[in-house]
Amino acid sequence: MDFLDNLVKTFFDVDSMLTVAPQLLTVGLVNTLVISAASTVIGLVLGMVVAVMGISTSRWLRIPARIYTDLFRGLPAILTILLIGQGFAKFSQSIFGPSPYPLGIIALSLIASAYIGEIFRAGIQSVDKGQLEACRALGMNYGRAMVLVVIPQGVRRVLPALVNQFIAIVKDSSLVYFLGLLVSERELFRVGQDAAVNTGNLSPLVLAGIFYLVVTVPLTHLVNYFDQRFRSGRRRPTAPTSGLKEVTELDAVSPLTTGSNT
Repeated sequence: MDFLDNLVKTFFDVDSMLTVAPQLLTVGLVNTLVISAASTVIGLVLGMVVAVMGISTSRWLRIPARIYTDLFRGLPAILTILLIGQGFAKFSQSIFGPSPYPLGIIALSLIASAYIGEIFRAGIQSVDKGQLEACRALGMNYGRAMVLVVIPQGVRRVLPALVNQFIAIVKDSSLVYFLGLLVSERELFRVGQDAAVNTGNLSPLVLAGIFYLVVTVPLTHLVNYFDQRFRSGRRRPTAPTSGLKEVTELDAVSPLTTGSNT
């Protein structure tokens, strides 16, 4: 019983959770969603550029895109965040002030764009080449055919993977705390950690984890729904209909049938 009591007090202390809950909701959750959303939007734009460069026929575009992708996918996320957050701190102060918040978003955006670029590239290349050839036969140039026909189809196919990438960004946003965010800029993990240090109890971190689950678990099920929807198609399966009705109608207007009756 003593072990269970200590376990409950260490990880599930209700008073500690209730004390830190307002900060987790109004500060931590808001900043986590802002960092994740901003990084995803920038990552989508850069990722599309990287994907288009990666499928280009020019090696002067393909090779830089390959190097960029390998670099930011190969480095640990925390290393990229520290290199950018600390390496460009002086340059950032003249633009954003002393806050490392924007640099954290930029670092996550670069990481996300490398993964999103590969997702877009795979989706675009999965579109049948006949689509592009048909567009060219209709008089479209290469760029117009890609923008209006090929890329939209490719993006639609990789929507579940893009949602998965957003989930990864939400979890990686906890690493931004290494840059030393201001009190008003703390994300979920930082708020929970500060409260855990002050109270000597891990319950605030457990509550921060619950907030992460509230965000990521519904998105995970949304990914599964989209994936199943795209695989099965939008049309609902209908039961096969009999052709006897059509045969009866044909017999009614057939000349042979009319002659036999007379």
